Amino acid sequence: MNSLVFRRPALLAAVTLCGSLALSACTGGGGEPAPPAAAPVTIAGVTITPDAALHASLPEAVKKSGKVRVATDIPYPPFEMYVSEGSKEMTGLDLDLGRALAAKLGVTFEFQAQKFDGIVPAIQAGKYDAAISAITDNKEREQVVDFVDYSASGTGVMVAKGNPQKIVTLDDLCGRSVAVQTGTNQQKLLEKHQERCRELGRNAIHLQAFPKDSDAQLALRSGKVVADVLTKPAAGWTVKTADDGAAFEVVDDPAALGGYNASPNGIAIAKNLPQLTDAVQKALQQLIDEGSLATIHAKYGAASIAVKQATKNGAVD
Repeated sequence: MNSLVFRRPALLAAVTLCGSLALSACTGGGGEPAPPAAAPVTIAGVTITPDAALHASLPEAVKKSGKVRVATDIPYPPFEMYVSEGSKEMTGLDLDLGRALAAKLGVTFEFQAQKFDGIVPAIQAGKYDAAISAITDNKEREQVVDFVDYSASGTGVMVAKGNPQKIVTLDDLCGRSVAVQTGTNQQKLLEKHQERCRELGRNAIHLQAFPKDSDAQLALRSGKVVADVLTKPAAGWTVKTADDGAAFEVVDDPAALGGYNASPNGIAIAKNLPQLTDAVQKALQQLIDEGSLATIHAKYGAASIAVKQATKNGAVD
């Protein structure tokens, strides 16, 4: 996704999440997994109904094992997090999405923590079947893995609750003090936007760069800046969690609802598992049509980045 130049390092300990249907069980001690139950599953307050035809379309190896091995880089809120400090239980947008897809397909998605830069090589090596980790779908990665895109996200603008300065677009930041984290794509975007401010005959944006976004948030709280510019999903999650939603709000530019310079985030799947890719794409489209995907995103303050159509390898660069 369009965020920091680097991803935060993941813990190396393997962590498993059972994303199977209700009453089904994870494998243990090499035993066979329980068959998928017929009962629907509730995730993020919505009911996910199994699809027998999708299960039947899965690769034989996946049907036999009853599981899909999934890599993720954790923590990276709101996409993947631990339930609490010191916990090994995973949660987050990507984890709920995986559980919902697993419910549709009648299998278990077994999530394991994997450093971000090692995810695609690990899929190529056969360690994992797939990855759900806010991975940007680009042409370079499409050469070695397939993607099913589930969101499109870019840069967002977070302001004080009530939006006292009436910020709507990036143009409204011209001549004002704005916070950003150092070395991010968001800083580059604002630096590039200075030319636009000049074209409009306005003063330049007064950029205040901070080592951490928490510092940028403090500047916004104290009124030293009118906005904090960060990734749209991170902004949405901060709005939901800071002071129980009383501190900030996200600006939704009608021309860039997913954020500025939005790029697709996809589920990466091994090239040698085209049946799995097709099944995941169809399962995702069902979640879209039912409204479940939007609801899962909304749980994490990221409703605006959910896609309206499940596309395969949708990179445009």
